[in-house]
Amino acid sequence: MKLMRPVPLRHHASVSVVVPCYNYGRYLPDAVASALTQDGVDVEVIVVDDASTDGSAAVAWRLAAGDPRISVVLHESNQGHIATYNDGLSRARGRYVTLLSADDLLAPGALARAAALMEANPEVGMVYGLPRDFTDQPPQTATRGRSSWTVWGGKSWITLACARGRNFILSPEVVMRTEAVLGIGAYSATLPHSGDLEYWLRAASSWDVGRINGPVQAFYRVHGANMHQMEFPAAAVDLQHRLDAFRVLEDPRCPGSPERRVRQLQRAKRALSKEAAQLGLQEITRGGSVEAATELRKFIECLHEVRGNIHRANALQARIARASRGKGPGTGRAAAQYVHTQLDRVRWRLWAMTGIS
Repeated sequence: MKLMRPVPLRHHASVSVVVPCYNYGRYLPDAVASALTQDGVDVEVIVVDDASTDGSAAVAWRLAAGDPRISVVLHESNQGHIATYNDGLSRARGRYVTLLSADDLLAPGALARAAALMEANPEVGMVYGLPRDFTDQPPQTATRGRSSWTVWGGKSWITLACARGRNFILSPEVVMRTEAVLGIGAYSATLPHSGDLEYWLRAASSWDVGRINGPVQAFYRVHGANMHQMEFPAAAVDLQHRLDAFRVLEDPRCPGSPERRVRQLQRAKRALSKEAAQLGLQEITRGGSVEAATELRKFIECLHEVRGNIHRANALQARIARASRGKGPGTGRAAAQYVHTQLDRVRWRLWAMTGIS
């Protein structure tokens, strides 16, 4: 890992902004505007409408009629978000490319900052930064302030991701080198719920990873129609989806030595198991769903080969049994839960500053 002082972009770089859209016509103009108003880069916007039923296509055509930098792709039938991503990315002509959901926004200057990092570091294929969520209007952010770059060797970044079992990236803040996208290939149709994490792992297997520290890079809109809010709420299900993504390390086509990839996958399994145990204990401690805690115990049991998992599953089952008898957590468990809560807050702050938690 190396920490660098940012270098300004010396010339305009071309960036393709792919905007997949399904029934987000009401948000589409703002998303497109956030791309077209980026300074220091030459932008093309590719709107891919996945057979929306809310008039999104008409909105897209109206926007394209007013600006030649916008092109529109219409699907005659709904193909799903993965196919929509792949369709749009295959049409990118810029040196760099980003995937921006129609309900999200790019922060001012985000594309030039990402392009500058990759221009200065030709081995970097993927750049991310700080996302900020919002509900109605994006919050005001500082246009000036301290900024730095972090660059990891791709395999080192994978090791960090496996150690935490986490996806450090929300999604709209990522900008990639189009050459990297072409080499990595398409998003996996078999991973509709964790395809982004699997994609970042594949990217980091062949390219270094950069992060812009300091300024906000994108705004993630939170609302009831978010795909993640609607489809993936259960903790055990989320953990399974992440495990499925990390299993890309089992693919013999994945670059790197098989021995290293086996160690990395084992590290991810251990991290996911620990998280499942902690989430299960949290669920019981706060008087939540015994069924949810039981599903988390089952997840741990499915990874029985991970060292310590028999103990974790048994400890969680003991707490489940205690709760089923109407007994609350002891004072020691409540204190431990408080400590874990404080640690989670520290990790969140660390992630916001460094992109790793």
